[in-house]
Parts: sequence; C-alpha cells; structure tokens
Amino acid sequence: MMDYYIIAYDVRDDKRRAKIYKTLKEYAASVQYSVFEGYIAREDLIKLKYRLKRQMHEKEDSICFYSLCVGCRGQIGRLGMEIMVFGKDDIII
Repeated sequence: MMDYYIIAYDVRDDKRRAKIYKTLKEYAASVQYSVFEGYIAREDLIKLKYRLKRQMHEKEDSICFYSLCVGCRGQIGRLGMEIMVFGKDDIII
C-alpha cells in the first residue's frame, strides 16, 4: 500500500542539502525547491527516513513528512505550472 506524502526540508549546509535533495528525488517529485510530493510505500518510507537521518545534522536541519488522506489530496490547490507527481516505482516515458 502506498500513502501520499508531502515532504518539506530546511537544511543549512549546501553539501547536505544536495545529498538530501538527490535522495528525495528517488522517492518523490520535486514541486518546489525544498518540497516534494509523492506516493511512497511504507517499507520505502522507512528506508527513506533512515537514509535522510544519516545525511542530515539533527541539531541544524529539519525534514517534515505530511501524510495526506484521499480526501485531503483532492483539496490540494495549485497555481502556475502543472506538477507531475509519482511514486518510486513509476516509470515516466
């Protein structure tokens, strides 16, 4: 089962930020500079959090995971360009 997440981060160091960005890009779509959205399976979420915890500095950085229910997903409003949201195993052609 895959749940829908919005992930936002605030990372002070440029090197750590780049690593975290690259890791998150494997699991979700970048919709803003520090915000990702995507469908993530529970086992992948555990792996993702483990990887991010090893990459971040807990006293300086923060990463927030917001799980959205089906009803809440339908309430997301967007202005501007359309965003393609995907899951880790989705293939975009």
